[in-house]
Amino acid sequence: MDFDKTMYFKVEKEENTMAKEILKEVYESLVEKGYNPINQIVGYILSGDPTYITSHNDARNKIRQIERDELLEKMVKYYIGLEK
Repeated sequence: MDFDKTMYFKVEKEENTMAKEILKEVYESLVEKGYNPINQIVGYILSGDPTYITSHNDARNKIRQIERDELLEKMVKYYIGLEK
């Protein structure tokens, strides 16, 4: 085994899929409970306060699996067309 070479590891595609699925599930849970999901998710991202997210369908725990700065980064990249 050659220990001088650096291994390349990439999981970005899977992470994108996971973050997107979690966000969709949280969105749907907020809709089911009658909240404005966009306002609630923005409130959570800006404040870090998980009480903006309902505990219905375990949405609060799900969204906490994604770092808020990671969420923002993915949203900005998507908005300007760097991610699909």
